[in-house]
Amino acid sequence: MSQKISHAGIIESIQGDCIKVRIIQTSVCAACKVAGHCNASESKVKIVDVLGCDTAKYATGQEVTVWASRDVANKALLLGFGIPFLLLLGVLVAVLYLTNNEGVAALAAIGSLLPYYFLLWLRRDSIQHGISFQIEE
Repeated sequence: MSQKISHAGIIESIQGDCIKVRIIQTSVCAACKVAGHCNASESKVKIVDVLGCDTAKYATGQEVTVWASRDVANKALLLGFGIPFLLLLGVLVAVLYLTNNEGVAALAAIGSLLPYYFLLWLRRDSIQHGISFQIEE
């Protein structure tokens, strides 16, 4: 299995040392002949930031391939979904055990995500440099 995830894209804009690349993320069956008649096929346009590269070599509208390592993808999944799920579940069980009230436990569990996502937002710059795409040379 490949240790990197790559997508073809087109450079949307260049600002300082940040290149914004538009990629089209498609499902596996989007290329099927009957994809237009099936609900399973879908594609999404996403803009990704490529930080810290030599912007002089690139121009708006240029086709490039962006990539990220599997470790970066796993870290992003852990921060975005894994830790919040464990936090939600842990608070739900703890508050339910302490209060024996399902409504309070559910509200406390959902409320516990607010400080977590606020901390992520505060640390967004350092996280962005740790979780970023690169352009294939």
